[in-house]
Amino acid sequence: MWVRVLGAAAGGGFPQWNCNCPQCRAVRDGSRPCHPLTQSSVVVSADYRRWFLLNASPDIHAQIESFPALHPRGIRDSPLQAVLLTDAELDHTLGLLLLREAARLEVHATEAVHETLCRGTSLLQILGAYTHVEWRQVATGTEVSLTDGLSYQAFEVPTDKRTRFGVGKESVVGYRITDERTGRVLVYLPGVQELTASVRAQLEGCTCLLFDGTCWQDDELIRLGIAGKTSREMGHLPIGGADGSLKQLASLSIERKIYIHINNTNPILLEDAPERRIVEESGLEVAVDGLELEI
Repeated sequence: MWVRVLGAAAGGGFPQWNCNCPQCRAVRDGSRPCHPLTQSSVVVSADYRRWFLLNASPDIHAQIESFPALHPRGIRDSPLQAVLLTDAELDHTLGLLLLREAARLEVHATEAVHETLCRGTSLLQILGAYTHVEWRQVATGTEVSLTDGLSYQAFEVPTDKRTRFGVGKESVVGYRITDERTGRVLVYLPGVQELTASVRAQLEGCTCLLFDGTCWQDDELIRLGIAGKTSREMGHLPIGGADGSLKQLASLSIERKIYIHINNTNPILLEDAPERRIVEESGLEVAVDGLELEI
């Protein structure tokens, strides 16, 4: 299968429009080696013609235009076949509204995410005024065929993060996407609060892992005076520290392990940062917009 990282940053992108942290200053003034990033979104395909979107970033229009394989071939069509959502966060769902010109839009989401997008944000009601939305309920543990040779199985990612929208419960899933012709597997996990035994079990046998790289330190935003919550309280396991994701992932036998959904405050965005060196020496990579993988 083919995988294309459309956007590698967390919500707000890199640089974030209202942020003057050291990383955002560096990418604006060019004082240190780093590259601008759009908000997290990925596409996968079995044939390089029909593509499936994993989360719909608010930057989806620019991301589609940056990747010729997603350009229309007829007078009004799209190679995008469906959208698979991991959660109801705005940085993963606002892009749905930018796809409203489609004749139909197939959206795969859990019942809890669907409820939030209907009753919490009203996003699907707004979208439904423009196009026909076909909701495909995601049931964890169930194998779902996407196209000939490509299938997915969603799995629950436990979280105690509180929903912002006042309806239902917070729901987060990851996806195991399998190329049935080769048996090779992509695991997509842009939001992970803890690497529980159940989540670790889903990593077994995967070929490529795209994993939550939001923050380096748990108190990163607190130290910068940006927010009063830790990374974990926002639903994201930090990379660094004795119980961070890097120590837990470094020893896993996975062909490619790549951090994605990287917050603008994270020093791994700077190519000359010691934290970036630590990540790379541990056998992990840092995603960039336009990264293309053949798995």
